Amino acid sequence: MAIAVAIIILLVALAIAYQLSESKSKKRKYIVWGITTMLAIAPLFSWLISITYASVEGSGWAGVALISIMFPIIFLVGLVILLVGIFRKKDPKTIEK
Repeated sequence: MAIAVAIIILLVALAIAYQLSESKSKKRKYIVWGITTMLAIAPLFSWLISITYASVEGSGWAGVALISIMFPIIFLVGLVILLVGIFRKKDPKTIEK
């Protein structure tokens, strides 16, 4: 049951991020997806994979080890995406009025 709830929350977060970034500038897309990766994808995805691996392996410590490796890596990827969005210069083709 908990796995189904985590999957639903993850899918809702992805749908919201998609809606927020649809037809926006690249800068805005990077910011939205960076925040989504750090706050939704990293914890939920790493937890889902770790729980699945721990149940297959039959050892809770395997799940703890995997989540302690996966979460920081995915979180740092999200942080890099966010920083690219923050420090990205505006497109030169865009004319502001």
